[in-house]
Amino acid sequence: MIDFLKHMPKAELHLHIEGSLEPELMFRIAKRNRIRLPFDNEEQIRDAYRFSDLQSFLHIYYQGAGVLQTKEDFYDMTRDYLERCHLQQIIHTEIFFDPQTHTDRGIAFGTVVEGICRALNEGKEKLNVGSHLILCFLRHLGPGRAMKTLDQALDYKKEIIGVGLDSSELGFPPDRFKAVFEKAMDHGFLTVAHAGEEGPPEYIRQALDDLKVKRIDHGV
Repeated sequence: MIDFLKHMPKAELHLHIEGSLEPELMFRIAKRNRIRLPFDNEEQIRDAYRFSDLQSFLHIYYQGAGVLQTKEDFYDMTRDYLERCHLQQIIHTEIFFDPQTHTDRGIAFGTVVEGICRALNEGKEKLNVGSHLILCFLRHLGPGRAMKTLDQALDYKKEIIGVGLDSSELGFPPDRFKAVFEKAMDHGFLTVAHAGEEGPPEYIRQALDDLKVKRIDHGV
């Protein structure tokens, strides 16, 4: 059975690309960009990934994302993930990315998207791994900044299939982002949202009824 599952074709529908950084690649990119990490070795990073709640995960997630500076960095991260997809017989993947994590550090929106998409195009051509790219708004940064990010995404409608909502959930209900999602749909983006990960059932209702999402991420 294990051998059968290993070799059967698969689809991955929920993957945060910044969270896919392996410790070895994180250290290599940090060294290339002369960034000092709060870890002495790869094993300490692996230990940090043994988190007990969402906030603990987000802490290490953002530390890892902080090493990404150039198109090459985003390409390397994405290509490394796609190589693992190929080994696992994943033939289709739908990838979340958090541009605000990077633009808030002064990284250009285009640097993020173009680096990721170069790898996605290679993944399709050379590894037979198809993909869709989904932009996620960081809910803790609020709807105003989400709207500015959406405006930046309009230049990349061919590369980005949809928009979503992620990051810290409690205290940031989906209905705050109704206008953002309405504009996204007006421009042809598909919509999804993390809801019910930490928040109450009401957040799931809002995502469905107010944001009109096509898919709930988590929803537990």
